[in-house]
Amino acid sequence: MTKIGIILGSTRPGRNGEAVARWVLDVASKRGDAEYELVDLLDYKLPHLDEALPPSMGQYSQPHTQEWARKIASFDGFVMVTPEYNHSTSGVLKNAIDYLFAEWNNKAVGFVSYGAMGGARAVEHLRLVAGELQMADVRAQVGLSLFHDFENFSVLKPGDHQVDALGAVLDQVLAWSGALAPLRAA
Repeated sequence: MTKIGIILGSTRPGRNGEAVARWVLDVASKRGDAEYELVDLLDYKLPHLDEALPPSMGQYSQPHTQEWARKIASFDGFVMVTPEYNHSTSGVLKNAIDYLFAEWNNKAVGFVSYGAMGGARAVEHLRLVAGELQMADVRAQVGLSLFHDFENFSVLKPGDHQVDALGAVLDQVLAWSGALAPLRAA
């Protein structure tokens, strides 16, 4: 069965991302078409990139990098949940992505973002990074507005249209994960 990691890209105290990621997991798990797992960056103590060699060489020396690599390698595709900070993604998510290379290759990725503008600018930056990592970023995305999809900017209350948008993201991530399976096997 296809295995999809839902990466929670914020470690900030009081983060809205936890509710968003749990919503994604809840909606996805009801589908029964893949195995979905929440990957919370709080559970991986990744300091600022501290590997001496470039990730493309695949020679990870740090135990935290090796653990992170095993986790990411276990998935066929991803949904990244990202806040928008200063017109980009969070530093912690970018750092976690930068640790690895081959473990991301030939896998699909979709995005669920949140922020004042729905997190659209964070996703645009992540799409550029995904391309460099040989990931297939899907077209559909969910952009949750702090003004319309949250009560008091902190309690997630997504509209039905957001559930439909998430369904499209998951459909595309699964389709592309399957299409890329022969490349991952090679």
